[in-house]
Amino acid sequence: MTTMTNASVREFKMPDVGEGLTEAEILKWYVQPGDTVTDGQVVCEVETAKAAVELPIPYDGVVRALHFPEGTTVDVGTSIIAVEVAGGAAPAQTEAPAAAVPAAEPEKPAEQPAARQPVLVGYGVATSSTRRRPRKQAQDPVARQAASAVQAELNGHGAAPASPAAPVAPAAPAAPAQRPLAKPPVRKLAKDLGVDLATVTPTGPDGVITRDDVHAAVAAAQAPQQAAPAAQPAAPAAPAPSAAPAAYDSVRETRIPVKGVRKATAAAMVGSAFTAPHVTEFVTVDVTRTMKLVEELKQDKEFAGLRVNPLLLIAKALLVAIRRNPDINASWDEAAQEIVVKHYVNLGIAAATPRGLIVPNIKDAHAKTLPELAASLGELVSTAREGRTSPSAMQGGTVTITNVGVFGVDTGTPILNPGESAILAVGAIKLQPWVHKGKVKPRQVTTLALSFDHRLVDGELGSKVLADVAAVLEQPKRLITWA
Repeated sequence: MTTMTNASVREFKMPDVGEGLTEAEILKWYVQPGDTVTDGQVVCEVETAKAAVELPIPYDGVVRALHFPEGTTVDVGTSIIAVEVAGGAAPAQTEAPAAAVPAAEPEKPAEQPAARQPVLVGYGVATSSTRRRPRKQAQDPVARQAASAVQAELNGHGAAPASPAAPVAPAAPAAPAQRPLAKPPVRKLAKDLGVDLATVTPTGPDGVITRDDVHAAVAAAQAPQQAAPAAQPAAPAAPAPSAAPAAYDSVRETRIPVKGVRKATAAAMVGSAFTAPHVTEFVTVDVTRTMKLVEELKQDKEFAGLRVNPLLLIAKALLVAIRRNPDINASWDEAAQEIVVKHYVNLGIAAATPRGLIVPNIKDAHAKTLPELAASLGELVSTAREGRTSPSAMQGGTVTITNVGVFGVDTGTPILNPGESAILAVGAIKLQPWVHKGKVKPRQVTTLALSFDHRLVDGELGSKVLADVAAVLEQPKRLITWA
């Protein structure tokens, strides 16, 4: 009787959405133990490093258990909910309980996958297992002490830990044999910043190195260079940093965990800033004619029901400039040491959402008519505000527009979206005194800023693109003459 009950329980794992993600946070459960679920029913909402998505259950049954509460970050491939299916289960279902506790039963690696695995709409199923290797707890103290000793030496306090480390000195050679534990995004961050993970002191669960650990190692390595003469006298003051958390005032300060989209954005911006040599150019332009055209298009029946605003014509102006200067639409292939010129434009639009800044893009924007572009922009913005942007919508962008003018800001120096060649910042459009036809008149004026990757875009090319965008916005009839 017990065997039959276990065989009828299916374990639903955190799915791999096919974007190279390793974990997701459970934002909300839509079901509770005892609830009946059907194939395709959404059971929870999760947030990955890309976006918030809803997960449908792939079979019928009754919820038996929720393995994690809301707010928990779970690795891809880990079981998150158990469902008891009606009428018994196929033999493949016996695989599920073992998947729920991979660390407790490492002796069953040869189990066969279920005939059907959970999958998000629009994404394929990853066939490889994401189960993490068992931790060797016995070696953790040695590994941690070895890493701590190296870190302490970097900080100029190598002498302090010498005494407690002496009794375990013979075991130190075993530490290098164990590869530092870190997830792929953390390993990439360490590589980009030139940090050897073997020298980093882990603070994550089971000795896993986190992003904060990598940044701490960078800061620690730079500290002796900045204050080398004072290194020896400052040794007794080492315990001071540990006092900072104790001094935290919950009334006067608020600590907000950085995770999900915001955490991924922060890491991406750091990586972009330290990888691509940024150059930013500016131009101030009279856009009075463009603003008049916007008002005329709002009355055009071809745009009935569509959102028509200055961003629409700015996007079209950038697309025209790219067509006239196609080499701007490229990416840098570090591995092959090649410049990859794209013959399509996936136009990214930076959007501020409650979960942080995201940059979804309009696929093949270069091939869209103006009404089609307006429809795509409206859908992109509304979907982003609702927090329903899919991971695929944020992949494969080539150039981006960020509209800082909506916040009343005149201009800025935007950071490139990783993997892209250029980003155009649009400032606030304001009435300003302007010389027009030999007279000073109030005109609608804005400032454009174009940042580009100087590895693949030289100053001449970047200047031509920015000048073309400005020219179209100043004389929008060029949308026709340059077509």
